[in-house]
Amino acid sequence: MVIARPDKYFLVAAYAEGPTPLNAFDNALMKAGIGNTNLVRISSILPPAAREIPLPQLPYASLIPTAYAEETSDVVGQRISAAVGCGVPEDPELPGVIMEHHLSGDEASCRDAVLLRVKEAFAARGYHLKSVQVASASGVVERVGSVVAAVVLWS
Repeated sequence: MVIARPDKYFLVAAYAEGPTPLNAFDNALMKAGIGNTNLVRISSILPPAAREIPLPQLPYASLIPTAYAEETSDVVGQRISAAVGCGVPEDPELPGVIMEHHLSGDEASCRDAVLLRVKEAFAARGYHLKSVQVASASGVVERVGSVVAAVVLWS
């Protein structure tokens, strides 16, 4: 059986609060625009020649291949952050690399960690990096907070 390879992708990120950790995570997904879908967690490879698109209207309950980072906390006053980075190679015949990171801490540190991971993954593969897209979000917990950043593959 051959499964069609996605040829598009988009990045999203959001922070939200909720009464429970699961509700906070769901609210972050909703705020990011991917909450009414079924995320299928994937490892971190971007299909060759995939192109970035804006967030499309996603059909309800779709199975969506997604690489994501998330952090949830109920520690009031704690800053939480999540980021994803998508490295695109110069050679469109080669796959790209997606890296994720989450932490209790500032958004800039999270973004820096993702960028470093993308660069290291390209170096390990011997690929030349054409571009990197990063999506990140951060928030300070008021009750129960959750932050999510995702790269979503789409056909």
